[in-house]
Amino acid sequence: MRAAARSLRRLTGPRHPGHTMAAVDLGALSLPVGDDGVVIGDDAEGRPLMVGFHRSTPYDVLLIGGLWTAQVLALRAAGTGARVAVETGRPQAWTTLAQAAGAGLDCITLHEVGRVPPMGATVGSPVVVIRDCGMRPPRGRVVSAPWQSVLTLLPYLSPVAPRLLRSATLVGVQRVSPQEAGQIGRILGLAEGESGALPTLADGVTLWCAGAERNWVMTSGTDAETGLLGVARRMD
Repeated sequence: MRAAARSLRRLTGPRHPGHTMAAVDLGALSLPVGDDGVVIGDDAEGRPLMVGFHRSTPYDVLLIGGLWTAQVLALRAAGTGARVAVETGRPQAWTTLAQAAGAGLDCITLHEVGRVPPMGATVGSPVVVIRDCGMRPPRGRVVSAPWQSVLTLLPYLSPVAPRLLRSATLVGVQRVSPQEAGQIGRILGLAEGESGALPTLADGVTLWCAGAERNWVMTSGTDAETGLLGVARRMD
């Protein structure tokens, strides 16, 4: 019996020669790493487009569009592990979403306008603040900071919109009137065709602008999102 045990301990697995390659071929090696962030929809080629809300530097996003898109982004941000604080004057529009999102956990919390407490964002506990404060959102007490992004929702262009358009790092524009499209185009430096297309956009389509970069994005709800929020819509 002891001899059999000693024999088993001496068993070794199969041996293979090491893997080698010429030094000149090392440049061909690559490690595919996908983007990290929140999927905001598909671009014009049907590829998923992501926005990284969790950053070590302040990040301000402006969305001139509908509540549906803002709520989808809130759900998806919470799905990445962020704490989402919603500053809103219409809590009834957010209550069902907040209750459904966390399954008993406060991953999406609702706050009155001007009453968002310090969130204590860290690299391990990032925060996304969504400001749904109407046409004239007051200057927020809680602002963007490292690991704390702020998304401001405007249903339409308003007197505060030019300031927000110029200061935001990322701007999303959904269907607007021709007059609004012209003003937005001048501020963002859009091409004539881009600003001319804004009044004709379908529900769920957003033009996202970051500096000189432009992306037309179609946001479609998952089955769970559609069951909770309904289908994509520009008007609320």
